[in-house]
Amino acid sequence: MEILVVEDEAGIADFLKRGLEAEGYEVTAAADGVSGERLALGQGADLVILDRMLPGRDGIEVLAAIGRARPALPVILLSARAEVADRVEGLDLGAVDYVTKPFAFDELLARVRARLRESDGASETSLGEAGIRLDLLTREARRGDLTVRLPGRESELLAHLMRNAGRVCTREEILAAVWGYEHDPGTNVVQVYVGYLRRKLGLPGSPAPIETVRSVGYRLKARKR
Repeated sequence: MEILVVEDEAGIADFLKRGLEAEGYEVTAAADGVSGERLALGQGADLVILDRMLPGRDGIEVLAAIGRARPALPVILLSARAEVADRVEGLDLGAVDYVTKPFAFDELLARVRARLRESDGASETSLGEAGIRLDLLTREARRGDLTVRLPGRESELLAHLMRNAGRVCTREEILAAVWGYEHDPGTNVVQVYVGYLRRKLGLPGSPAPIETVRSVGYRLKARKR
């Protein structure tokens, strides 16, 4: 997957480029709206991370141009402007997400993954990891002889853990990917929902394979291949 970062603050652009490349993405960067728009319309990018305030051409203008020429291309807007009206404007103009500065990289990464899945994984109907099979359409999870139907948030949480099996998912990342909006950092909602999954997917003598990594987050234990 190729990601285009359009950001005029060199420190942020370099931080994003290095972080995304470390996750396996190909990254192209542009420092102004004119070159950013040209690269976005050049058919190469699978997703654009677009700063709202840019020299040469405003980010909102670039977003509108992308919407006209490549409406299926997902765009995540970055901005220091956190007012509700600003968020609404960006989303109404076609952005798939709106992230305010300063931001945690893990949160942005979770949003990138989610938006790429939406655009590229429409045909994905089930997941299988750690002895669990999850039907994404019916939200039924199977483990051994056990079959349970999971409510929306529980299904989305399990899907996120399964897609990242073997890797520790931070609480902040999970909040962004599953709940999709900013939460009080002190909330225990992730812990509560992990508890629901553990109770529902546990088997006699075989607890659900969801580990707590103290002070960090949770990990679905992947089977050795």
